[in-house]
Amino acid sequence: MDNIHNVTEFILLGLSQNKKIKNLCFLLFLFCYLAIWLGNLLIIISIIASQLIDQPMYYFLNYLALSDLCYTSTVTPKLVIDLLEERNTISYTNCIAQLFTMHFFGGIEVFILTVMAYDRYVAICKPLHYTIIMNRRKCNVMVFACCAGAFLHSFLQCLLTISLPFCGPNEIDHYFCDVYPLLKLACTDTYRTGILVVANSGMMGLVTFVVLMLSYFLILYTIRAYPPKSRSKALSTCSSHITVVVLFFVPVLFIYIRPATTFPEDKVFALFYTIIAPMFNPLIYTLRNTEMKNALRKVWCQNAFLLGRPLV
Repeated sequence: MDNIHNVTEFILLGLSQNKKIKNLCFLLFLFCYLAIWLGNLLIIISIIASQLIDQPMYYFLNYLALSDLCYTSTVTPKLVIDLLEERNTISYTNCIAQLFTMHFFGGIEVFILTVMAYDRYVAICKPLHYTIIMNRRKCNVMVFACCAGAFLHSFLQCLLTISLPFCGPNEIDHYFCDVYPLLKLACTDTYRTGILVVANSGMMGLVTFVVLMLSYFLILYTIRAYPPKSRSKALSTCSSHITVVVLFFVPVLFIYIRPATTFPEDKVFALFYTIIAPMFNPLIYTLRNTEMKNALRKVWCQNAFLLGRPLV
């Protein structure tokens, strides 16, 4: 039992060991990371500067963009740097820190998406009570509840992980520290721990996804009697959110809803919710949302015009 804690660092095997593929991935993911920052910062600044933040839907979208930035920053910078290195290592402490922050900000994103679905449900199914139900105080409480729920989820994930002994091997077949690859390396039977991890991550993802789908079922049921023009307008406010939910939740559920096992395909699916979804979220919300497009024009085009005017 003297050597059960002798692992002080882990080796990340990453996406590939092929030098050409690593160089190509470096350029691709560096571009993606810069696009994530540019897109989400544009959304945050545009919402705040155009006063759209007074509307609950954009108030939550602002927090979604912020959580996207934090969430992808827990994984992508190290991935990009590691693609240039021959040997990719991460200390035990940094591994646990990455695990905690990734699940914390990922949890916030999951809960914010769920709250945004509830907001659309109230706006479409209970329009006369919308301003009362979705007032600013309640919106603040919902955001706080999202953060608290994400913290509890992440804390439990880390608690389950740090209770495990690691005595070697120390090679993680992934590009970041996650629970399932770490369970695979533990020097003990992880069957019970695996069940608890599935109950924590998998069931959280499944329950929130069911709540999301139920919200949209009720929305579709409500608008079936609307005139075609009103129905189209109601659906347009939901289509962007549905697209984001599917892009984020499908790979998450694929990985976390099953028993605690790892597959080679997990790394590809993980790219969707750690990099691809945060990159496409700003595009989805701006290209299919008239109010966001107007806010972008108002904030950026007018400011560019004012900056270009000569001083009198």
